[in-house]
Amino acid sequence: MIDLLALLYPWTKSLHILAVIAWMAGLFYMPRLFVYHTERSTPGDTIDPVFQTMEEKLLRLIMNPSMIVTWVFGIVLLFTPQTGAGWDVLWVWTKLAAVGAMTWFHMWLAAQRKDFVAGANTLTGRQHRMMNEVPTVLLVIIVLSVVVKW
Repeated sequence: MIDLLALLYPWTKSLHILAVIAWMAGLFYMPRLFVYHTERSTPGDTIDPVFQTMEEKLLRLIMNPSMIVTWVFGIVLLFTPQTGAGWDVLWVWTKLAAVGAMTWFHMWLAAQRKDFVAGANTLTGRQHRMMNEVPTVLLVIIVLSVVVKW
């Protein structure tokens, strides 16, 4: 099995990186959609369903699948010898903690989308703008963990 993982390493790593890029794009874009939804629409107006459709499709067609693929290939990489990963190195734990936080943020965005659908959004555009910084901080932690291996 280890030989197969070693043979597939370039493909596994490539698919993991592609999924991460797609997931990050969604994590950056969804809060921005929430900013515009909050500032340019009110529940039940003519543009509200347009924002809801955009948010739903972004979550269902891009963010959810790319998060799953990111996790699957990330776990495969944990067991691939070339990565230098193992449960005994700190960088694996810092990356996992940041990816866990990113997954929580993803779920929080999904819950916020449900609030918009119910007409119950309580956050301001400014608050959504501030939340837009969360994936950036997590991305920095993840990249530094993997590249610097701290």
